[in-house]
Amino acid sequence: MRKWLPLLAVSLGTFMLLIDVTIVNVALPSMATGLHASFTDLQWVVDIYALALAALLLGVGSLADLFGRRRLYVGGLVLFAVASAVCGAAPDATTLIVARAVQGIGAAAMFATTIALIAQTYRGKDAGIAFGVWGAVSGAAAALGPITGGLLTEAISWRWVFFVNLPISIAAVVLTLRAFEQARPRSRPKIDVPGIAVFTAAASMITYALIRANDAGWTSAETLGLIGAGAVALALFAVIESLTTQPMLDLRLLKRGSFTGVVVGAAFLSASAFASLAYTSIWLQSVIDLSPIETGLVMLPLSASAFAVSAGIGRFLHDSNPRWIISGGVLLIGIGSLLQANLDASSSWGALTIGLLFVGVGVGLASPTLVSTGMGAVPRENGGMASGAVNTGRQLGFALGIAVLGGVFQSSIQHHLADGGTRGADALGKAVSGGGAQGVLAQVPAAQHAALDHAIRSAVAGGLQTTYLVAGGVGIVGAAIVALLVRRPSPAPWEAKEQAEAEVSSAAGDALTLETA
Repeated sequence: MRKWLPLLAVSLGTFMLLIDVTIVNVALPSMATGLHASFTDLQWVVDIYALALAALLLGVGSLADLFGRRRLYVGGLVLFAVASAVCGAAPDATTLIVARAVQGIGAAAMFATTIALIAQTYRGKDAGIAFGVWGAVSGAAAALGPITGGLLTEAISWRWVFFVNLPISIAAVVLTLRAFEQARPRSRPKIDVPGIAVFTAAASMITYALIRANDAGWTSAETLGLIGAGAVALALFAVIESLTTQPMLDLRLLKRGSFTGVVVGAAFLSASAFASLAYTSIWLQSVIDLSPIETGLVMLPLSASAFAVSAGIGRFLHDSNPRWIISGGVLLIGIGSLLQANLDASSSWGALTIGLLFVGVGVGLASPTLVSTGMGAVPRENGGMASGAVNTGRQLGFALGIAVLGGVFQSSIQHHLADGGTRGADALGKAVSGGGAQGVLAQVPAAQHAALDHAIRSAVAGGLQTTYLVAGGVGIVGAAIVALLVRRPSPAPWEAKEQAEAEVSSAAGDALTLETA
């Protein structure tokens, strides 16, 4: 049991930080009512957390290799707990958004170190099992978020989706201090401040542009200017990383096709599998009038299949070709999203079940394999950097997915309302997309209620259908990219050396046994 204590400590923190990516989805309508939040506010509540994770993971991953992984992990846990308390007590949307950003900073310190901690602790088949369990926890956490959020929101309050993190954080800190020894830094660290700052600016500008695009216009000067500035910042980031002596991302790693494929695959997986859940929750609760718990249960096929598949394939990861497992998983996610795009005004929650099952199986296949493949594609000394890059891809994919799919969802609702002749389609579309359908209906005369209710149901179903079609396309394209780039890794030099040493040690042990006998 002692052997798996480090895995338990890492899995607790991973579960907590990943469940917070999706746990707020089911609580969004309650947050909108309680804090008088707009649709843009709701997008930022979800997105700022993922954006902070994505923007800082690379830098924190590099720092973990220098300062010590245990220290960074524990520090992240403490910061995450404090920010969670502020989120739960937030009096308005602005405070909640800022606290969510701080949560993301703490989560980045945790997430960047979890994989490296596993890699430094386990070898061979034990590593395969550990990554399989970690993958199961990762997939189940992201998928169980809606269920947990629904239970807490309906039974107590939406604020408890944040307060629940406090006891988990304490337990994870205690376990980590017992399970890991603090390793000394290899050298005096040199922090890549310019690289961290420029990458954060690039990711923030592009995400902000995509969230603002629906209001400002996709071809407006504001949108195109922000995207262009973000692209320039990314180019500057590449220049900085190529010139600095201790980059947070060694660009030479991207010349390895498998590593690049894994990073891209992680981004497309998150965008296709999880970014639409926030908008699904709005439809389920504010349009077809499910409770938060019922909404969480609707997504049970995703969580159950993701957990079962991830847990079941761990023992096979060590000897499997990751190319087909990852691409097949992302393809199933894309197909699952397309299967959910079969909605109309009369549709109910059952229309989503088969598609969610496909998405869950795909997540369960791809998630643990992404991690192990990414770590195996780089030298061990770049472990923190590699884990940061893979998880950056995952969280940046989610952040950009929320932004893009949110724009698609809202604009499609507005277009459906306008095409149906509904007055004030733009304003009504903004209110409905932000979870305000029932509030809008409560304000109209009884004689107009049925007609407006049908128009809203039809528009939101149409908006969600378009959202799923885009998410499905993202998954299919991601699967193709992974299949082209990822290859079965050859044994790395350090692995070959360790295997030879293990064989010599085993032979010596056998000889000693024979002599003693």
